[in-house]
Amino acid sequence: MAGKKIDEEKHRDERIEETGQATLNKNGKSHNIHLISVIGEVEGHDNLSNNSKTTKYEHILPELAAIEDSKDIDGVLILLNTMGGDVEAGLAIAEMIASLSKPTVSLVLGGSHSIGVPIAVSTDYSYIVPTGTMVIHPVRMNGMVIGVPQTFDYFRQIQNRITGFVCNHCKITKNRLEELMMETGVLTKDVGTILVGEEAVSEGIINETGGIHEAMEKLHALIGKNKKSK
Repeated sequence: MAGKKIDEEKHRDERIEETGQATLNKNGKSHNIHLISVIGEVEGHDNLSNNSKTTKYEHILPELAAIEDSKDIDGVLILLNTMGGDVEAGLAIAEMIASLSKPTVSLVLGGSHSIGVPIAVSTDYSYIVPTGTMVIHPVRMNGMVIGVPQTFDYFRQIQNRITGFVCNHCKITKNRLEELMMETGVLTKDVGTILVGEEAVSEGIINETGGIHEAMEKLHALIGKNKKSK
């Protein structure tokens, strides 16, 4: 029995190290919560360098599908400390989270920048710590760009997908979100806006300021409410 417990703990530690995920069901709680962390840069179709902290969408998407199909998982907690990353991968993760039937809560820690914003608002309820930050800015693209009208139309389509998703999953209006994206007086070398803690709440992007205790309590409450409605 002791050997089995050691093997389970070893497997859990390896899973956290490899994917930043864990199932929180070892402390006699009434609900099983799956933890997913989105850290560093969201990696898409191209592999980033080994020196970069990344969240791989090929890890997250199958796990979310397994969570939806599992009778053992009651809810999902998303921890975010990300600089953003690949737009398509980030939106795919956000859409998957938003489509889960299980209750979900997100918690923004150090930051949830760029494409991290749609992921943060994709849950049923969202929190940000008082010192957490969110950077709102227009779509950027690395590498060679062909300077033709079709390219700018493509940029506009991507931008509309992002703003549409964000506005459909939080309280901010499209006009206000675009104002924050195009602000030139906040960042010294770029276009966009930095929102810190309560500012993200007052803008209607995040529901509430709080930490891990508040996030866990809210998730347990949502799970309890979800079970009663069935």
